[in-house]
Amino acid sequence: MTQEHDNPSPASARAEIARQKMLSAALDVFGRYGFDGASTRQLTEAAGVNLQAIPYYFGSKEGLYIATAEYLMMRINTHVGDMRARVGAHLLALDAAGKPLGEAEARHFLTEILQTMVTLFVGKESESWARFLIREQMEPTEAFARVYQGLMRPMIEMGRRLIGTILHEDPASEHVRLRTFTLLGSILVFRVAHAAVLAQMEWDGVGPEQVETVRGLAAELVDAIGAPKGSAA
Repeated sequence: MTQEHDNPSPASARAEIARQKMLSAALDVFGRYGFDGASTRQLTEAAGVNLQAIPYYFGSKEGLYIATAEYLMMRINTHVGDMRARVGAHLLALDAAGKPLGEAEARHFLTEILQTMVTLFVGKESESWARFLIREQMEPTEAFARVYQGLMRPMIEMGRRLIGTILHEDPASEHVRLRTFTLLGSILVFRVAHAAVLAQMEWDGVGPEQVETVRGLAAELVDAIGAPKGSAA
């Protein structure tokens, strides 16, 4: 009995390597130049493949762009997927048992989420990811819809629930939604305003020491969350 599925042929392995090279290169090229600005020649030259690779593997440039968005989600999920699944399963178990989420536990989970975001988005690996995502924020396409539904929306809604618990407010309220985006933005600014951060902090770059510093800041930000002054307890 053959083990074809367990041991792919050399041709299949080479094809998958070429496909992954194209996706990695496309993430950088599309992030730098956008969909319209990136030529098929730029995309294939960056990946080190011939021009026929795009229609062969992805059908079209549009197909490559959508596949690149899905590739980006996969890359990010390798960093956050286990954490998201674990926290989500815990919340579902509480709901099934009819038990409330405690404030201390909510702060713990929220700190873990933010510190994971720091490790993911402050480091150098995320440069191309950020460019791609920022372009999609400015001019959303079908790629944004997929990234939002598959990755961003679940994480934002989880954050809303945790912040709502800490504030003793409805997670669907406008105030909690705003607080959630403000908190997320306080971490993402280290990527989207990277040059300004380096200049103001007088850092030569962002290495392990700087990442740990920002992770500590993330914990402080969660500790500082509280009800607005003058609000009812």
